[in-house]
Amino acid sequence: MLSIMRKKAGSWIIKLLLGAIVLVFVFWGVGSFREKSLTRVALVNGAIITVPEYKMSYNNLIESLRESFGKNLDSDTLKMLNVEKQTMDRLIDQKLLLQEAEKLNFRLTDTELVQAIQNIRAFQTDGRFDRRLYTYVLERARLTPETFEVIQRDAMLIEKVKYFITENAKVSDQEAGEWFNWMNAQVDIEYVVFEPGKYKDLNPTPEELKAYFDAHKESYKTEPKVKAKYLLFESDSYRNQIQLTPQEIKTYYETNRKEFQTPKTVQASHILLKTGPGDSPEKVEQTKSRILEILKMARAGQDFATLAKKYSEDPSKDNGGNLGAFEKDQMVAPFSDQAFSMKAGEISEPVKTQFGWHIIKVEKVNAEINLSLEEATEKIRQTLTGQRTQDLARDAAEDAYDASFQGNDLSKTAQSLKLSLLSTDYFTRKGPDNIKNQAKFAAAALNLAAGDISQVLDLGGGAYSILQVIEKIPASIPEMKDVEKKIRTEWIQEKQDESARKDAQAFLAALQKGEALSAAAQQQGMSPKTTGFFKRGGSIPNIGYEGEIAAVAFKLSNKKQLPEAPVKGNAGYYVIRFRDRKAPEPGEFEAEKKEIKQRLLEQKKATIFSRWLNQVKLRSDIVIEDAYK
Repeated sequence: MLSIMRKKAGSWIIKLLLGAIVLVFVFWGVGSFREKSLTRVALVNGAIITVPEYKMSYNNLIESLRESFGKNLDSDTLKMLNVEKQTMDRLIDQKLLLQEAEKLNFRLTDTELVQAIQNIRAFQTDGRFDRRLYTYVLERARLTPETFEVIQRDAMLIEKVKYFITENAKVSDQEAGEWFNWMNAQVDIEYVVFEPGKYKDLNPTPEELKAYFDAHKESYKTEPKVKAKYLLFESDSYRNQIQLTPQEIKTYYETNRKEFQTPKTVQASHILLKTGPGDSPEKVEQTKSRILEILKMARAGQDFATLAKKYSEDPSKDNGGNLGAFEKDQMVAPFSDQAFSMKAGEISEPVKTQFGWHIIKVEKVNAEINLSLEEATEKIRQTLTGQRTQDLARDAAEDAYDASFQGNDLSKTAQSLKLSLLSTDYFTRKGPDNIKNQAKFAAAALNLAAGDISQVLDLGGGAYSILQVIEKIPASIPEMKDVEKKIRTEWIQEKQDESARKDAQAFLAALQKGEALSAAAQQQGMSPKTTGFFKRGGSIPNIGYEGEIAAVAFKLSNKKQLPEAPVKGNAGYYVIRFRDRKAPEPGEFEAEKKEIKQRLLEQKKATIFSRWLNQVKLRSDIVIEDAYK
């Protein structure tokens, strides 16, 4: 149907697009990707996963993590997340899914692909496909349209496989009801908490501090540091060297005319009654009769959007049939031919396409716009100036690198080329202040030996740099005297935690022997507190969000009122006792049933697909090169 791809574009296609077209040119932005001298990283049933594929996927994942972690994304975090394994797993999964699509004889028509790409919001201006924006976004991502279309086609085939595997998944009312009752049950407990901070007067001896330091030396290890001098080449500093002639501007205009053309578009809504290729002529005519009845209502003055919501069989019905603005080649020929022949406000006769019978209402006609040379001059000037200043900055950086290639001192290169040599203080892998792309700069510096000169670094935003390492301070374990204050603090915290845990265990043991909680608490100078009823996953009254406490509390009952051990929480060690439990009201489920079933259905589909893919892996021949394991 006409708007399926438009609807899909708002979900998985956009997500895939953003993953595929992140800024590949910042590949060295965080951490350091290990270059290998191989041409492939793995074989999947004989199909090769290439090094360039791996690099792009690795960098896409880095950019996604950067959005989540921000400045906290460092090499330790990358190691913890095992990014290289995640990258390999993704590529293997993708290759397997494409192979399964081939086995299932799934195909994607050029029309489907074109409509999907044109309906991606990242490529649209004011709701319509913008060729200039499409070209610009891909260029910034270092992708050609041909490469991106391969990526997009693969993604859509994979989606077809996922749909095929999971389309029969169902969630019964009983399943949804059981889940609802489990999630919305409530429990009430009473508790006391042993807070580590209340244990005072802990004074370690020198011997105890020494023993603690010896046992935890690695935790005090310093980060490696480096100091560097560098040359910086910024494109803005070359603007006064750019002189554009009228002929250059005219040439650009004439060779890039599409950039200054906005094609005619129509903004329209439609109502679709579906027919299929296997339908009998009688059924097709019956459907046409129904669409004619709807047309009469529309032309009699009934609101078109309301009619679409009530009768249309296209997903756009939820939006009143609104398809937004589109170019003529974005829709199938019978539909677009009719829409582009109409005026704003007109409602068409029934139109037959491969999807069924449509009636179209044109909301607005946007005329074709062609900017004149005069109108486009300023934009051309900015574009050419930006391109040429960036080229000059990069060329200057490469000339400086060439000049320093045989030398061993960047200072001499700076002097011979009459360039300003800058320097940094000592910095860690976070990078020095006042540098664009600090992490990339730091990664390059930390990977060099003292005295080495880097290659040209593209710092982004038209900035390039060459650096030379002046001095490196390796990671090391400091002298105890240099971290004694920190050792003392951490020793005390450990002993406080240990004391709170032991007292909580003794307190719970007394309760398990039959002592009343209130009496035992009174002996400790404490007052028990109650939470009142709370749900799984919710905030516990008077305590807050404590998943472990909630998990233990919901395992208790009238028969087993006490847990096996105290529960560690943010405030200390909790000893809890069961008071009461209640189930949700029966009528509450009906109000939420539809949403619950949809949520559980998505979870079930994910589980089904994961299990199926694991089976595919088990029967596949997957060989990963040793350097990438």
